[in-house]
Amino acid sequence: MNEPALQFTRTEFEQRLSKTRSAMEQAGVDLLVITDPSNMAWLSGYDGWSFYTHQAILLSTVGEPVWWGRSMDALGAKRTVTMHHDNIIGYDDTYVQNPSKHPMETLAALIRDRGHENARIGVEMDNYYYSAAAHQCLLAGLPGATFTDTTGLVNWQRAIKSDTEISYMRRAARIVEKMHRVILEQARPGLKKNDLVASIYQTAIAGADGHWGDYPAIVPMAPSGMDATAPHLTWDDKPLKTDECTFFEIAGVHRRYHCPQSRTLYLGKPPQKYLDAESAVLEAIDAGLAKAVPGNLCEDIAIAFNSTLNKLGFEKDSRCGYAIGLSYPPDWGERTMSFRSGDKTVLKAGMTFHFMPALWLDDGGLEITEPILITESGAECLCNTPRMLSVIH
Repeated sequence: MNEPALQFTRTEFEQRLSKTRSAMEQAGVDLLVITDPSNMAWLSGYDGWSFYTHQAILLSTVGEPVWWGRSMDALGAKRTVTMHHDNIIGYDDTYVQNPSKHPMETLAALIRDRGHENARIGVEMDNYYYSAAAHQCLLAGLPGATFTDTTGLVNWQRAIKSDTEISYMRRAARIVEKMHRVILEQARPGLKKNDLVASIYQTAIAGADGHWGDYPAIVPMAPSGMDATAPHLTWDDKPLKTDECTFFEIAGVHRRYHCPQSRTLYLGKPPQKYLDAESAVLEAIDAGLAKAVPGNLCEDIAIAFNSTLNKLGFEKDSRCGYAIGLSYPPDWGERTMSFRSGDKTVLKAGMTFHFMPALWLDDGGLEITEPILITESGAECLCNTPRMLSVIH
């Protein structure tokens, strides 16, 4: 068997399996059906753009995990996963997008063949990649099994990053820094937005400091003017204009590890409300970062940020941060912790977040955000991009 191109040591993968199995035991689960591609990659190393078809990692309490997916993608599994080829199982291509049969029929058969027909099975119910039809098909194919929702079970095991994971995120940080520098170098009135985004993409993929750039789980968000009053619009072919703001929510990515960071650009002389908003956000960021220490709670950061922001005359009605790391489209968050009131998760060294204190005003938006690492002594900002509203006159 040819040795796969693993991005981590086998010892690290074994540690991940051990952590997950401990969580399975606590949840009373015999078998996990893992369909989130981020979780699949974290547990097995699998890396491929095949998540538009049904695929999974099966993890039981003993033995190697099993990769299951489309037969043509089994070849990619052989190139990337830790498991022996006997534990790489592909289903026939006639199951792909065929209304007369469903791939989960073959997964149910595989689970029966592996002796788990009466198992307590955990599935990721609230997951982009696990459909209602998939669940219905598994239920029909495994009538003796008991199903339970284990959404987030694997995600939570990923919360504290290893040294290698942090090194990948630092490389991603260098990439997003470079992306922001390119924006400032090129953005001028009259430049078409899609031309600027093309330069952002080129920089992102070219990488930085000798490390290549991977594709992001979210495309660049780059709305201008009134479009920037909304958080998730992308770009068009309209030219940049004087007396208009544009925020850029982008991420550097290396080996699927994301380092998102946002900055805002104003062409011309900013109105006083933008300068006031900038000042308030920067002071509130400092207040939040001061609370980002091990032993504090996620909500402590949000409370410190929001109370400072409110004192200075501004309000934010959405969370101001979330966990980040390894991810695939359509989301670069880990879907676990959030910086908001009520999240009592205890901060620990090795956790990584996108501290995302964005404001959307009545005629534009202001995004000045930081990817952070929780260390034993507090928050480390992974990027060195100047923290400010950038102005080009």
